[in-house]
Amino acid sequence: MHTPALRKAHAISGTLGGCLTLGLASPLLAEETGFIEGATANLQLRNYYFSRDFSDIVGPNKQSKAEEWAQGFILDARSGYTQGSIGVGVDVLGLYGVKLDSSPSRARSGLLPTHDDGRSADEYSRLGAAVKFKASSTELKIGELRPNLPVLVHSDLRLLPPTYQGASLVSKEWTGLTINAGQLHSTSLRDSTNTQDMYALINDPINPARIARFTSDRFNYLGADYSFNSNRTSVGLWQAQLEDIYQQRYYSFKHAEPVGDWTLGVSLGYFDASDDGQSIAGKLDNHALSNLLSAKHGGHTFYLGYQQIGGDDGFIQIGANTNPLGNTLPTYEFAAPDERSWQVRHDYDFAALGIPGLTTTLRYVTGDNVSTGQGFEGKDWERDLDIGYVVQSGSLRGVGIRIRNVTARSNYRSDIDENRLILSYNISLF
Repeated sequence: MHTPALRKAHAISGTLGGCLTLGLASPLLAEETGFIEGATANLQLRNYYFSRDFSDIVGPNKQSKAEEWAQGFILDARSGYTQGSIGVGVDVLGLYGVKLDSSPSRARSGLLPTHDDGRSADEYSRLGAAVKFKASSTELKIGELRPNLPVLVHSDLRLLPPTYQGASLVSKEWTGLTINAGQLHSTSLRDSTNTQDMYALINDPINPARIARFTSDRFNYLGADYSFNSNRTSVGLWQAQLEDIYQQRYYSFKHAEPVGDWTLGVSLGYFDASDDGQSIAGKLDNHALSNLLSAKHGGHTFYLGYQQIGGDDGFIQIGANTNPLGNTLPTYEFAAPDERSWQVRHDYDFAALGIPGLTTTLRYVTGDNVSTGQGFEGKDWERDLDIGYVVQSGSLRGVGIRIRNVTARSNYRSDIDENRLILSYNISLF
Protein backbone atom coordinates (compact mmCIF):
# COMPACT_ATOMS: atom_id res chain seq x y z
CA MET A 1 0.00 0.00 0.00
CA HIS A 2 1.31 3.45 -0.91
CA THR A 3 1.40 6.09 1.80
CA PRO A 4 0.19 9.64 0.97
CA ALA A 5 3.84 10.75 0.94
CA LEU A 6 4.76 8.12 -1.64
CA ARG A 7 1.77 9.00 -3.78
CA LYS A 8 2.88 12.65 -3.78
CA ALA A 9 6.43 11.66 -4.70
CA HIS A 10 5.15 9.50 -7.56
CA ALA A 11 2.90 12.31 -8.74
CA ILE A 12 5.81 14.76 -8.80
CA SER A 13 8.03 12.26 -10.58
CA GLY A 14 5.28 11.75 -13.14
CA THR A 15 5.06 15.49 -13.67
CA LEU A 16 8.81 15.64 -14.30
CA GLY A 17 8.53 13.01 -16.98
CA GLY A 18 5.36 14.48 -18.45
CA CYS A 19 6.76 17.99 -18.75
CA LEU A 20 9.94 16.69 -20.35
CA THR A 21 7.90 14.61 -22.81
CA LEU A 22 6.05 17.75 -23.87
CA GLY A 23 9.37 19.41 -24.56
CA LEU A 24 10.79 16.43 -26.41
CA ALA A 25 7.71 16.25 -28.61
CA SER A 26 8.29 19.82 -29.84
CA PRO A 27 9.97 20.20 -33.23
CA LEU A 28 11.77 23.34 -32.04
CA LEU A 29 15.53 23.15 -31.67
CA ALA A 30 16.76 23.06 -28.08
CA GLU A 31 19.80 25.23 -28.74
CA GLU A 32 21.36 26.89 -31.72
CA THR A 33 24.66 28.12 -30.29
CA GLY A 34 26.31 24.77 -29.51
CA PHE A 35 27.97 23.05 -26.56
CA ILE A 36 31.24 25.02 -26.74
CA GLU A 37 29.97 28.21 -28.38
CA GLY A 38 27.36 28.75 -25.70
CA ALA A 39 29.69 28.06 -22.76
CA THR A 40 30.38 30.61 -20.02
CA ALA A 41 32.58 30.56 -16.93
CA ASN A 42 32.69 33.05 -14.10
CA LEU A 43 34.94 33.16 -11.01
CA GLN A 44 33.68 35.18 -8.05
CA LEU A 45 36.13 36.23 -5.35
CA ARG A 46 34.36 36.90 -2.06
CA ASN A 47 36.12 38.31 0.99
CA TYR A 48 33.79 38.09 3.99
CA TYR A 49 34.04 39.55 7.50
CA PHE A 50 31.24 38.57 9.88
CA SER A 51 30.74 39.74 13.47
CA ARG A 52 27.73 38.98 15.65
CA ASP A 53 27.66 39.99 19.32
CA PHE A 54 25.10 38.41 21.66
CA SER A 55 23.76 39.86 24.90
CA ASP A 56 21.06 38.75 27.36
CA ILE A 57 21.77 35.28 26.00
CA VAL A 58 18.81 32.89 25.88
CA GLY A 59 19.32 29.15 25.33
CA PRO A 60 22.05 26.58 26.00
CA ASN A 61 24.73 28.18 23.79
CA LYS A 62 26.49 30.79 25.95
CA GLN A 63 28.98 31.92 23.29
CA SER A 64 28.91 35.72 23.46
CA LYS A 65 30.37 36.46 20.04
CA ALA A 66 30.78 34.94 16.58
CA GLU A 67 33.48 36.69 14.58
CA GLU A 68 35.41 35.32 11.60
CA TRP A 69 37.07 36.47 8.40
CA ALA A 70 37.46 34.30 5.33
CA GLN A 71 38.16 34.31 1.59
CA GLY A 72 35.93 32.43 -0.82
CA PHE A 73 36.20 31.40 -4.46
CA ILE A 74 33.10 30.43 -6.45
CA LEU A 75 33.62 28.96 -9.93
CA ASP A 76 30.45 28.78 -12.02
CA ALA A 77 31.07 27.13 -15.40
CA ARG A 78 28.19 26.34 -17.74
CA SER A 79 28.33 24.75 -21.15
CA GLY A 80 25.95 25.49 -23.97
CA TYR A 81 23.78 22.72 -25.42
CA THR A 82 24.53 20.31 -28.18
CA GLN A 83 22.54 21.12 -31.28
CA GLY A 84 19.43 19.21 -32.22
CA SER A 85 15.95 18.64 -30.86
CA ILE A 86 17.41 17.42 -27.55
CA GLY A 87 20.27 19.55 -26.29
CA VAL A 88 22.73 18.18 -23.74
CA GLY A 89 25.07 20.20 -21.55
CA VAL A 90 27.00 20.24 -18.28
CA ASP A 91 27.21 22.77 -15.42
CA VAL A 92 30.15 22.69 -13.00
CA LEU A 93 30.30 24.44 -9.61
CA GLY A 94 33.57 24.72 -7.67
CA LEU A 95 33.65 26.17 -4.15
CA TYR A 96 36.75 26.91 -2.05
CA GLY A 97 37.00 28.75 1.27
CA VAL A 98 40.07 29.83 3.25
CA LYS A 99 40.20 30.96 6.89
CA LEU A 100 41.82 34.35 7.44
CA ASP A 101 40.95 34.92 11.10
CA SER A 102 39.10 32.92 13.75
CA SER A 103 39.38 31.40 17.22
CA PRO A 104 37.39 28.74 19.11
CA SER A 105 35.73 31.42 21.24
CA ARG A 106 34.49 33.24 18.12
CA ALA A 107 33.75 30.33 15.76
CA ARG A 108 30.45 29.03 14.32
CA SER A 109 29.71 32.14 12.29
CA GLY A 110 28.49 30.11 9.33
CA LEU A 111 31.52 31.08 7.24
CA LEU A 112 33.65 28.01 7.95
CA PRO A 113 33.23 24.38 9.08
CA THR A 114 33.88 23.77 12.79
CA HIS A 115 35.95 20.80 13.99
CA ASP A 116 35.11 18.76 17.10
CA ASP A 117 37.70 20.73 19.11
CA GLY A 118 35.82 23.96 18.41
CA ARG A 119 38.32 25.30 15.90
CA SER A 120 37.30 26.35 12.40
CA ALA A 121 38.80 24.58 9.41
CA ASP A 122 41.77 26.28 7.73
CA GLU A 123 40.18 25.60 4.34
CA TYR A 124 37.34 23.66 2.76
CA SER A 125 36.07 22.95 -0.73
CA ARG A 126 33.37 21.27 -2.77
CA LEU A 127 33.06 20.36 -6.43
CA GLY A 128 29.82 19.40 -8.09
CA ALA A 129 28.36 19.00 -11.55
CA ALA A 130 24.96 18.68 -13.16
CA VAL A 131 24.07 17.28 -16.54
CA LYS A 132 21.31 19.18 -18.28
CA PHE A 133 18.91 18.43 -21.09
CA LYS A 134 16.87 20.96 -23.07
CA ALA A 135 14.01 20.40 -25.47
CA SER A 136 12.11 23.40 -26.78
CA SER A 137 11.49 25.53 -23.64
CA THR A 138 11.82 22.69 -21.13
CA GLU A 139 15.04 22.08 -19.19
CA LEU A 140 15.92 19.14 -16.95
CA LYS A 141 18.97 19.20 -14.65
CA ILE A 142 20.33 16.22 -12.70
CA GLY A 143 23.16 16.57 -10.19
CA GLU A 144 24.42 19.55 -8.17
CA LEU A 145 21.70 22.20 -7.93
CA ARG A 146 21.08 25.63 -6.43
CA PRO A 147 17.29 25.93 -6.47
CA ASN A 148 15.73 29.27 -5.62
CA LEU A 149 12.04 28.62 -5.01
CA PRO A 150 9.29 30.01 -2.80
CA VAL A 151 9.34 26.70 -0.92
CA LEU A 152 13.16 26.47 -0.84
CA VAL A 153 15.01 29.78 -0.92
CA HIS A 154 18.60 29.88 -2.15
CA SER A 155 20.30 31.29 0.97
CA ASP A 156 23.61 32.60 -0.34
CA LEU A 157 24.19 34.66 2.81
CA ARG A 158 27.67 33.59 3.92
CA LEU A 159 31.02 32.78 2.32
CA LEU A 160 29.89 29.94 0.05
CA PRO A 161 26.38 28.98 -1.07
CA PRO A 162 24.60 25.78 -0.02
CA THR A 163 23.80 23.24 -2.73
CA TYR A 164 21.44 20.31 -3.23
CA GLN A 165 21.71 17.05 -5.09
CA GLY A 166 18.81 15.78 -7.16
CA ALA A 167 16.76 16.62 -10.25
CA SER A 168 14.90 19.78 -11.27
CA LEU A 169 12.74 20.63 -14.23
CA VAL A 170 11.64 24.02 -15.51
CA SER A 171 9.13 24.24 -18.35
CA LYS A 172 8.03 27.41 -20.17
CA GLU A 173 6.15 25.82 -23.04
CA TRP A 174 3.11 28.08 -22.67
CA THR A 175 3.22 31.87 -22.79
CA GLY A 176 3.24 33.30 -19.27
CA LEU A 177 3.25 29.91 -17.53
CA THR A 178 6.33 28.54 -15.74
CA ILE A 179 6.16 25.04 -14.26
CA ASN A 180 8.78 23.87 -11.74
CA ALA A 181 9.12 20.31 -10.44
CA GLY A 182 11.88 18.43 -8.72
CA GLN A 183 13.13 15.91 -6.22
CA LEU A 184 16.17 16.50 -4.01
CA HIS A 185 17.83 13.73 -2.01
CA SER A 186 20.66 15.44 -0.13
CA THR A 187 22.27 18.79 0.64
CA SER A 188 25.67 20.34 1.24
CA LEU A 189 25.40 23.14 3.77
CA ARG A 190 27.06 26.53 3.39
CA ASP A 191 29.83 25.67 5.88
CA SER A 192 30.35 22.00 5.07
CA THR A 193 32.23 19.78 2.62
CA ASN A 194 29.89 16.81 3.03
CA THR A 195 26.50 15.82 1.67
CA GLN A 196 23.81 14.93 4.17
CA ASP A 197 20.11 14.23 4.46
CA MET A 198 17.84 17.24 4.74
CA TYR A 199 16.22 18.46 7.93
CA ALA A 200 13.63 21.05 8.90
CA LEU A 201 13.78 24.03 11.24
CA ILE A 202 10.75 25.30 13.05
CA ASN A 203 10.52 28.79 14.51
CA ASP A 204 10.11 27.73 18.13
CA PRO A 205 10.95 30.29 20.85
CA ILE A 206 11.81 27.51 23.30
CA ASN A 207 13.80 25.16 21.05
CA PRO A 208 14.31 26.27 17.41
CA ALA A 209 16.11 23.01 16.57
CA ARG A 210 13.56 20.69 18.17
CA ILE A 211 12.82 18.81 14.93
CA ALA A 212 16.30 19.17 13.36
CA ARG A 213 17.35 15.66 14.43
CA PHE A 214 14.72 14.16 12.12
CA THR A 215 16.02 13.89 8.55
CA SER A 216 14.74 12.83 5.16
CA ASP A 217 16.33 11.99 1.82
CA ARG A 218 13.37 13.18 -0.24
CA PHE A 219 12.29 16.77 -0.79
CA ASN A 220 9.66 16.91 -3.53
CA TYR A 221 8.19 20.06 -5.02
CA LEU A 222 5.80 21.09 -7.78
CA GLY A 223 4.88 24.66 -8.60
CA ALA A 224 3.30 26.83 -11.27
CA ASP A 225 3.53 30.59 -11.77
CA TYR A 226 1.41 32.39 -14.35
CA SER A 227 2.14 35.94 -15.49
CA PHE A 228 -0.31 38.05 -17.47
CA ASN A 229 -1.39 41.65 -17.95
CA SER A 230 1.90 42.43 -19.76
CA ASN A 231 3.76 40.59 -16.98
CA ARG A 232 2.55 43.11 -14.40
CA THR A 233 0.40 40.50 -12.63
CA SER A 234 1.27 36.97 -11.57
CA VAL A 235 -0.26 34.19 -9.50
CA GLY A 236 1.47 31.11 -8.12
CA LEU A 237 0.57 27.74 -6.62
CA TRP A 238 3.21 25.45 -5.06
CA GLN A 239 3.31 22.17 -3.16
CA ALA A 240 6.38 20.92 -1.25
CA GLN A 241 7.08 17.84 0.85
CA LEU A 242 9.97 16.85 3.08
CA GLU A 243 8.95 13.23 3.11
CA ASP A 244 7.60 11.91 6.43
CA ILE A 245 8.30 15.25 8.14
CA TYR A 246 6.20 18.08 6.69
CA GLN A 247 4.23 19.15 3.65
CA GLN A 248 3.62 22.74 2.65
CA ARG A 249 1.44 24.64 0.21
CA TYR A 250 2.10 28.16 -1.05
CA TYR A 251 -0.21 30.59 -2.84
CA SER A 252 0.98 33.92 -4.22
CA PHE A 253 -0.33 37.04 -5.94
CA LYS A 254 1.85 39.87 -7.26
CA HIS A 255 0.93 43.00 -9.16
CA ALA A 256 2.68 46.20 -10.29
CA GLU A 257 0.65 49.23 -11.40
CA PRO A 258 2.12 52.36 -13.02
CA VAL A 259 0.50 55.52 -11.64
CA GLY A 260 2.02 58.59 -13.24
CA ASP A 261 5.72 58.68 -12.32
CA TRP A 262 5.17 56.05 -9.63
CA THR A 263 4.98 52.26 -9.77
CA LEU A 264 2.84 50.73 -7.04
CA GLY A 265 3.20 47.08 -6.17
CA VAL A 266 1.74 44.36 -3.98
CA SER A 267 3.21 40.95 -3.12
CA LEU A 268 0.87 38.65 -1.22
CA GLY A 269 1.79 35.14 -0.07
CA TYR A 270 0.13 32.47 2.04
CA PHE A 271 1.77 29.29 3.40
CA ASP A 272 -0.03 26.31 4.91
CA ALA A 273 2.01 23.46 6.43
CA SER A 274 1.33 20.24 8.33
CA ASP A 275 3.10 16.99 9.17
CA ASP A 276 3.54 14.42 6.40
CA GLY A 277 3.45 10.66 5.98
CA GLN A 278 4.76 8.88 9.04
CA SER A 279 5.09 12.23 10.91
CA ILE A 280 8.44 11.23 12.39
CA ALA A 281 8.89 14.76 13.85
CA GLY A 282 5.41 14.73 15.41
CA LYS A 283 2.30 16.74 14.64
CA LEU A 284 2.98 20.03 12.88
CA ASP A 285 0.60 22.88 12.13
CA ASN A 286 1.47 26.27 10.68
CA HIS A 287 0.05 28.85 8.33
CA ALA A 288 1.57 32.22 7.48
CA LEU A 289 0.31 35.31 5.68
CA SER A 290 2.82 37.76 4.23
CA ASN A 291 1.95 41.04 2.52
CA LEU A 292 4.45 43.56 1.14
CA LEU A 293 3.35 46.81 -0.51
CA SER A 294 5.78 48.92 -2.53
CA ALA A 295 5.92 52.34 -4.17
CA LYS A 296 8.75 53.24 -6.57
CA HIS A 297 9.59 56.73 -7.80
CA GLY A 298 12.91 57.63 -9.40
CA GLY A 299 15.67 56.14 -7.26
CA HIS A 300 13.36 55.63 -4.27
CA THR A 301 11.44 52.47 -3.42
CA PHE A 302 9.31 52.47 -0.28
CA TYR A 303 7.91 49.29 1.30
CA LEU A 304 5.29 48.57 3.93
CA GLY A 305 4.87 44.98 5.11
CA TYR A 306 2.60 42.98 7.38
CA GLN A 307 3.06 39.35 8.42
CA GLN A 308 0.89 37.04 10.53
CA ILE A 309 1.84 33.56 11.79
CA GLY A 310 -0.93 31.14 12.75
CA GLY A 311 -1.39 27.52 13.78
CA ASP A 312 0.19 25.67 16.68
CA ASP A 313 3.77 26.11 15.42
CA GLY A 314 6.03 28.76 13.99
CA PHE A 315 7.08 28.82 10.35
CA ILE A 316 8.57 25.56 9.03
CA GLN A 317 11.36 25.46 6.46
CA ILE A 318 14.32 23.45 5.21
CA GLY A 319 17.45 24.01 7.32
CA ALA A 320 19.74 25.85 7.33
CA ASN A 321 18.14 28.40 5.02
CA THR A 322 16.18 31.59 5.29
CA ASN A 323 12.56 31.71 4.20
CA PRO A 324 10.65 33.81 1.62
CA LEU A 325 8.35 35.62 4.05
CA GLY A 326 8.33 39.37 3.42
CA ASN A 327 9.32 40.36 6.97
CA THR A 328 12.05 37.74 7.40
CA LEU A 329 15.50 39.28 7.85
CA PRO A 330 18.88 37.51 7.95
CA THR A 331 19.08 37.96 11.74
CA TYR A 332 15.52 37.65 13.11
CA GLU A 333 12.76 35.81 11.24
CA PHE A 334 9.62 37.30 12.87
CA ALA A 335 7.97 33.92 12.26
CA ALA A 336 7.36 32.57 15.79
CA PRO A 337 3.98 31.08 16.82
CA ASP A 338 1.15 33.66 16.61
CA GLU A 339 3.58 36.47 15.81
CA ARG A 340 2.39 39.62 14.08
CA SER A 341 4.99 41.89 12.52
CA TRP A 342 5.15 45.14 10.57
CA GLN A 343 7.93 46.39 8.29
CA VAL A 344 8.94 49.76 6.88
CA ARG A 345 11.74 49.81 4.32
CA HIS A 346 13.42 52.29 2.00
CA ASP A 347 15.73 51.42 -0.90
CA TYR A 348 17.62 54.05 -2.86
CA ASP A 349 19.56 53.74 -6.12
CA PHE A 350 22.00 56.63 -6.34
CA ALA A 351 22.11 56.32 -10.13
CA ALA A 352 19.21 58.77 -9.97
CA LEU A 353 21.70 61.32 -8.59
CA GLY A 354 24.39 60.44 -11.12
CA ILE A 355 26.24 57.93 -8.91
CA PRO A 356 25.63 54.53 -10.56
CA GLY A 357 26.62 51.47 -8.57
CA LEU A 358 25.76 52.93 -5.15
CA THR A 359 22.65 51.58 -3.37
CA THR A 360 21.27 51.63 0.17
CA THR A 361 18.60 49.68 2.04
CA LEU A 362 17.18 50.67 5.43
CA ARG A 363 14.69 48.31 7.11
CA TYR A 364 12.86 48.26 10.40
CA VAL A 365 10.65 45.36 11.51
CA THR A 366 8.80 45.03 14.81
CA GLY A 367 6.85 42.03 16.06
CA ASP A 368 4.60 41.13 18.98
CA ASN A 369 1.98 38.61 20.19
CA VAL A 370 4.54 35.78 20.20
CA SER A 371 3.45 32.66 22.10
CA THR A 372 6.67 32.05 24.00
CA GLY A 373 5.41 29.13 26.09
CA GLN A 374 6.84 30.91 29.12
CA GLY A 375 3.77 32.78 30.33
CA PHE A 376 4.45 36.16 28.70
CA GLU A 377 3.98 37.80 25.31
CA GLY A 378 7.08 37.80 23.12
CA LYS A 379 8.18 40.96 21.35
CA ASP A 380 11.13 41.76 19.07
CA TRP A 381 12.42 44.35 16.64
CA GLU A 382 15.29 44.72 14.18
CA ARG A 383 16.90 47.58 12.25
CA ASP A 384 19.10 46.83 9.24
CA LEU A 385 21.24 49.20 7.18
CA ASP A 386 22.87 47.94 3.98
CA ILE A 387 25.20 50.03 1.82
CA GLY A 388 26.56 48.62 -1.43
CA TYR A 389 28.80 49.97 -4.15
CA VAL A 390 30.19 48.46 -7.36
CA VAL A 391 33.05 50.30 -9.06
CA GLN A 392 31.88 51.28 -12.54
CA SER A 393 35.13 52.09 -14.34
CA GLY A 394 38.92 52.08 -14.16
CA SER A 395 41.28 49.33 -13.07
CA LEU A 396 38.95 48.34 -10.19
CA ARG A 397 35.85 48.09 -12.35
CA GLY A 398 33.54 45.34 -11.08
CA VAL A 399 34.86 45.37 -7.50
CA GLY A 400 31.95 45.44 -5.09
CA ILE A 401 31.72 46.31 -1.41
CA ARG A 402 28.72 45.75 0.85
CA ILE A 403 28.39 46.84 4.47
CA ARG A 404 25.63 45.65 6.77
CA ASN A 405 24.91 46.93 10.27
CA VAL A 406 22.18 45.29 12.37
CA THR A 407 20.62 45.92 15.77
CA ALA A 408 18.08 43.31 16.94
CA ARG A 409 16.34 43.18 20.32
CA SER A 410 13.91 40.72 21.90
CA ASN A 411 12.41 39.86 25.28
CA TYR A 412 12.45 36.10 24.61
CA ARG A 413 15.62 35.44 22.57
CA SER A 414 19.20 36.70 22.55
CA ASP A 415 19.84 40.31 21.56
CA ILE A 416 22.16 40.73 18.58
CA ASP A 417 24.49 43.44 17.27
CA GLU A 418 25.90 42.49 13.90
CA ASN A 419 28.32 43.83 11.29
CA ARG A 420 29.25 42.37 7.92
CA LEU A 421 31.78 43.59 5.38
CA ILE A 422 31.80 41.81 2.01
CA LEU A 423 34.23 42.51 -0.83
CA SER A 424 33.54 40.80 -4.13
CA TYR A 425 34.95 40.67 -7.63
CA ASN A 426 33.61 38.75 -10.61
CA ILE A 427 36.03 37.56 -13.26
CA SER A 428 34.57 36.43 -16.58
CA LEU A 429 36.83 33.59 -17.72
CA PHE A 430 35.04 33.06 -21.04
